[in-house]
Order: sequence, then structure tokens, then C-alpha cells
Amino acid sequence: MPLAWLAPVLGLSVGLVLALTGAGGAIIAVPLLVFGLHLTLAQAGPVGLLAVAIAATVGAMLGWRTRVLRYKAAALMAATGAAMSPLGLWLAQRVPNRPLMALFAVVLAIVAVRMLARIWREQRGVTRVAAVAPPCRLNPVVGRLQWNAACARALMLAGAAAGFLSGLLGVGGGFILVPTLLAVSDLPMKAVVATSMGVLALVSAVGVFNASLAGHMEWQVGWPFAAGALAGLLVGRHFAARLAGPRLQQGFAFLSLGIALSLLVKAAS
Repeated sequence: MPLAWLAPVLGLSVGLVLALTGAGGAIIAVPLLVFGLHLTLAQAGPVGLLAVAIAATVGAMLGWRTRVLRYKAAALMAATGAAMSPLGLWLAQRVPNRPLMALFAVVLAIVAVRMLARIWREQRGVTRVAAVAPPCRLNPVVGRLQWNAACARALMLAGAAAGFLSGLLGVGGGFILVPTLLAVSDLPMKAVVATSMGVLALVSAVGVFNASLAGHMEWQVGWPFAAGALAGLLVGRHFAARLAGPRLQQGFAFLSLGIALSLLVKAAS
């Protein structure tokens, strides 16, 4: 299939997965670019970030309209993420492709296993009861987070980790942000996903900007891939309510495990 058609088709699949599985679904963007368009991981990373930035911006705007986006928390995490993103990008251009691919495979496998474990607990009604109250708690009167040093520290660490991995591997970091927000706050899931989208939009945009300045952005692939991802996100939103569920999440997790194994084989061959 010609590049002009294959790039948007691959992007479309990423957008659909993102709409159906949530903020962590875009992690498959880079493997699709590696296998589908035969890019190196360092080349695929910035292209994946461009698609994540555009799709996450739309998701964050929808969260803003429905008033579930916690913009102060998103801004704090994005600030630390933006500071760490250039370091990840610098390292990605200096690490050989095979070790970088193996690292991505390990990260993807961890994400998939954690997702399967969460689904297993939900299906069996197993709930984790925290020993102490989360540091970031909603004020029931105004519906906003009550800020304190522990809350700010937890959010900054999550943002820094997401920013570093976004530069290093070209992933948005939703697989870090969503579990962290669930662990350190009592935000409802809709607010967690919307806030995560806000962070992804800002951090990914910074990563794209830095990659462009350094001359590492493959624009001829990036724009059609990102356009396909945006179209997939908008289309997927109309089916998300009917299709989303444990079975779909399990399918995505097993798909991620298969992709991780394929990346390990490719890195070793």
C-alpha cells in the first residue's frame, strides 16, 4: 500500500483504539509505525507524538466542555513533563535502535499486564482499600482538588515520568498518568481521563516542537498519520459507549502483549 494511503490508515486505527480504550491506547502508535512503515523507533517516536498531541487536544477540549478536566493538575503535570521531554528525546537519538525497541517492548508488556490485572479484579469485585486517604482530594462544595504538598509532589513525579518517556519512546504517557491519578486522588474516572488528555496534549506538543527543532520529525509521514488518528478518534467516540467494556480492554491488552513480543523478536533479529 502506498505511503500516502498507509499512513492515514494506520493513524485511523490508533484513533479508534484511543477512543475505545482511553488515554493509554495511543501506546500502539509507535509499533504500528515501526512494523507498518519500517521506521526506526527514533523516527517513529515524534510521529506518534504528533498524533497523540492532536487527538489528546480534542479529548481535553471535550473534557473542558463537560467541566471534568482538572486544569490546574493538568498544568502542573504538563510543566514537569515538558521539562523532562527534551532529555528523553536527546537520549532517544543516542541509544541504538535495538535496545530502544526492546525497552519499548518491556514497557508495552508491563502496561498490558497491568491492564489485565485491573480487569481481573473488576470482574471478580476485588477492590483495593487504601490504608490512608489519597493526598489529592476533591472539595465536595466547589468540586475542585484541595491542594497540599503531597498532592503536588505526586502529580509532578507522574508528569516528569510521562514527559521523559514521551521523548524517549514517543508515547504519550497516559498509561502512567491514569493509574497515578486513580491512586493519588479521588477523582471520578471521567475526570481522570480528561485530565490525562490535557497533560498528553501539552507534553506531546512540546515533544513535537523539540523534535522539529532538532530535525527529527518525519513530516511527510506525520501529517497523514495524525489526520487519520484524529478521524479515528472522532468516529470511535460514537461507538465507544456501545463497544467499550472489559472484553474490549482485554482484547487490547492481549494485542499489546503480542506487539511487545513481536518487538522483542525484531530487536533480537
